[in-house]
Amino acid sequence: MMKGRDQKIFLEALDELEKEKGILKEELLETIETALLAAYKKNYGEKDNVKVTINRNSGDVKVYSQRLIVENVENPEEEISLEDATSVKKRAKLGDILDLEINAESFKRNAIQNAKQIVVQKVRECEKRNIFNKFKEIENSIVSANVRKTDEKGNLYVDINGLEAIVPQKELSPTDKFVQGDRIKIFIGEVEEATKFTKTFVSRKSEELLRGLLELEVPEIYEGIIEIKNIAREAGSRSKVAVYSNDKNLDVKGACIGRNGMRIQTIIDELQGEKIDVVLWNEDVREFVKNALNPAQVLSVEIVEEGEDNLKVAKVVVAENQLSLAIGKKGQNSRLAARLCGVKIDIHTGSDEMAGSEEDEFKEKSAFQDSLDETENTEKTSDSQNDIEVEESAFAGLSEDNE
Repeated sequence: MMKGRDQKIFLEALDELEKEKGILKEELLETIETALLAAYKKNYGEKDNVKVTINRNSGDVKVYSQRLIVENVENPEEEISLEDATSVKKRAKLGDILDLEINAESFKRNAIQNAKQIVVQKVRECEKRNIFNKFKEIENSIVSANVRKTDEKGNLYVDINGLEAIVPQKELSPTDKFVQGDRIKIFIGEVEEATKFTKTFVSRKSEELLRGLLELEVPEIYEGIIEIKNIAREAGSRSKVAVYSNDKNLDVKGACIGRNGMRIQTIIDELQGEKIDVVLWNEDVREFVKNALNPAQVLSVEIVEEGEDNLKVAKVVVAENQLSLAIGKKGQNSRLAARLCGVKIDIHTGSDEMAGSEEDEFKEKSAFQDSLDETENTEKTSDSQNDIEVEESAFAGLSEDNE
């Protein structure tokens, strides 16, 4: 049975847990009482009228048999006569429940040890719940974190105001190189409560990180004056962001880039030098494609539908000296533009558009598609709907320009 010093230490420990862990003392005591009652019933039989209590001031553990006060006793284990009840409690009356203490010394001697085990388990459960709740508060948001270490697998361990999170190596940008103490931004995605831990999606590679950084650095985006329509990102290399505003008097691109490029440069620095193209969104897909292929100057865009699925294809015509810009290094510019606009892009030069040899066109498409396939084996960010087809002569020119 808990006596003297043991009782005092036990109650003081609960007080400390309430202060340090935020676990309510009363909640712990109620949990312990419930667990002790279950233990008693397991050892002494399943009786519904048994109660275990812990005195909030002294820490004493007591076991009671609850009896209904009746005039004529029919079930002695659950009932007590009024005469017997008044000998225990003077003001007892018919219909009341009287608590009769049970002599269970052997059970009470083990109570403190059982209570300690219950408290430890409860603390673990509460800590797990608190961690889950804290992560839930920052779900789907951008947060600042301090870098703690990188393990042998390349996973990044960070601290978020006392919360430990791990950015898996696969969710790091290829250019992310950090040392202990670095202050970085990360994206906290979906938070789930697993059996033993909190499962959290943490990323530096997600397009949502870029979206969040833009909201932080561009007040017009945060306030909803400028809307981010779509983002196409190849983390660590280049991204395209489609933006739009109903305010016709607002310089949308200028607002995103900032005076002297300060706003966008802050984001570029956070993303370790990743290039960011701000693209004006347009409900006319032809104009949108033109804008997305920047810095190339596009002569014309025709939207057609191909295949059984009526896949939209943008037939783009550019001058020969603009072809390399339109395609970009390893096809990146046109690939990102296709993803941003949600269409397949087919780029041709004006002169070859007029020539239009079907045999040459087949060879040209095959040559460029082979290049894209090779690129996509190492950069798995492009899907099958965003393939870009160009002419062989143009692709050869691209190779020379980008060597």
